[in-house]
Amino acid sequence: MLTKKQNFLETVRRGTPDRYVNQYEALELMFATPYAARNPRPVPGGGPVVNAWGVTVEFPAGMPGPFPIHDPEHIVIKDMEHWRDYVKAPNVIFPEEDWAPFIEMVNKVDRNEKMIAPFVAPGLFEQCHYLLEIQNCLMAFYEYPDEMHELIDYITEWEITYAKEICKYLKPDALFHHDDWGSGASSFLSPEMFEEFFVPGYKRIYDTYREGGVQVIIHHSDSYAANLVPSMIKMGIDVWQGVMTSNNIPELIAKYGDKITFMGGIDSATIDHVNWSREQIASEVARVEKEYGRKAFIPCNTMGDPGCLYEGVNVTLTDEIEKLNQKLMAEGF
Repeated sequence: MLTKKQNFLETVRRGTPDRYVNQYEALELMFATPYAARNPRPVPGGGPVVNAWGVTVEFPAGMPGPFPIHDPEHIVIKDMEHWRDYVKAPNVIFPEEDWAPFIEMVNKVDRNEKMIAPFVAPGLFEQCHYLLEIQNCLMAFYEYPDEMHELIDYITEWEITYAKEICKYLKPDALFHHDDWGSGASSFLSPEMFEEFFVPGYKRIYDTYREGGVQVIIHHSDSYAANLVPSMIKMGIDVWQGVMTSNNIPELIAKYGDKITFMGGIDSATIDHVNWSREQIASEVARVEKEYGRKAFIPCNTMGDPGCLYEGVNVTLTDEIEKLNQKLMAEGF
């Protein structure tokens, strides 16, 4: 029987896994770095905080994640033509002693079983709309394309610097990077516009992690982004985590499964609600096995971490995937 790490690598490298990868089992997500420790983050149900980029963010109780406050008072970039007057990238260069506790955390992980995967969020697109507000951001691609290129380049350079520090001190095996690129029904940008504005920067960022020893690039976007999969492949993404059912996953696997792995297929909204049940979760697990097959697919909640809104949901999902795995392994997978 393969270790969790071996089975994950066999899956994403289109080898011979002996079971489904069970959600995040092969990943040790690392949320902590000296920068992250200094970057204020809101807590669920708590008040708003101002993060290291100057964005005011809150996390309302019962919501799946934090989001910026974007009234006129709190929008960071108030004039796109003069965005440099408003945006100051935070420091990510810290002495080795500041990294010591995080290196110690990494050293305690059994790297035969798990891959060290730094958690990086928000990504290039989200950082832009965090600073601008979502409608302002989307309009700026048309009204201020030169300035948007400059802003994205600025954030890219910051991410590359951060990537080099992470690789230097944590020696990660994988990367777990967040950036939501659409709604449940469509991408926010056309493939052509996405290619122009975001593919070059992301390719540089992900190449930097590769050069730093990262073997697997995992990108989270719990949205419709089927039309962006060719761009994901160009960027160097190995696993698209958060892929929702609206993306026609069987078609994506058939078309792109030799180049990228799809992790998700179990929409959070379907199972993670106040009236959730084991029966419903078991039904979803049976459905994905039937509809998506066993190649280039990892069954997983579409949420962008191993959590859930309602206690017990994720544990039950993991348990049901394990039950399926036991059955399939007995049959030879």
